[in-house]
Amino acid sequence: MSRATLFFDLDGTLIDSAVGITRCIAHALTQLEHPVPSEEELRGWIGPSLRTSFMPLLGDPARVEAAVEHYLERFESHGWLEHQVYAGIGEAIEVLHADGYRLAVVTAKNEPHARRILAHLPFGHRFEEIVGATIDGRLSHKADLIGEALRRLGASPDACWMIGDRRMDIEGARHHGMRNVGVLWGFGGEQELRDAGADHLVMSPARLGPLFG
Repeated sequence: MSRATLFFDLDGTLIDSAVGITRCIAHALTQLEHPVPSEEELRGWIGPSLRTSFMPLLGDPARVEAAVEHYLERFESHGWLEHQVYAGIGEAIEVLHADGYRLAVVTAKNEPHARRILAHLPFGHRFEEIVGATIDGRLSHKADLIGEALRRLGASPDACWMIGDRRMDIEGARHHGMRNVGVLWGFGGEQELRDAGADHLVMSPARLGPLFG
C-alpha cells in the first residue's frame, strides 16, 4: 500500500523566518517613505502573498509593485539566510522520508527563493517537489499553489495532506478536499487554525508521524 503525499508549508512550519521577512518588509516600506507597522503586526504578514499584505497598506498597485521589488532586493542579499530551523523538524522529515512518505513543499514564498532556502537546509533534498509563487504574482494564493503541486506530482487530493501554520494552509487544503494539519509552533496560533477548520493540531514535529498511518 503506497504512503500518502505530504505537502509542507515553509515559513512557520519548517523554518522560523520572522527576522528575514519582517526586516525585508520594513526595508521596502522605508524605501517608499511609508511608516513601518509594529513588529507584532508585521509577523501577521508571514503566510499570505506579499501583494495581498502590501495592498491594504499602500492602496496603489504601482506602489505595491515597487514595494515587492524593494523587498526582493533585500531578500536576495540578506533575507533568505535570516531564518532558523524549528527544533525537531529535521528529524521528523527524515523519519517520514524513511517511512516511505512522498514529501513536497508548497509555499507562498517565491519559488526561486524557496528552492534556494531548501537547498541550504540539511533535509531539503528529501522533498520531491517545491512549489512556490511566481515572481509576477500570477500564482500566489495557497489553494492555487496546492493545485499546482497536485498537477506536478500527478497526485490525487484524497491521497495528500497539507501541513502548515496559517489559516491559508488549512483553507487551501479544504478547497481541494485534502486532509490537513495545523502546527502550533508557527505564526498562526491555535484559534486561527481552529477557526479555519483544521482537521488536526500538533504541538511538536514529533507528533506528525502518527497522524499519517
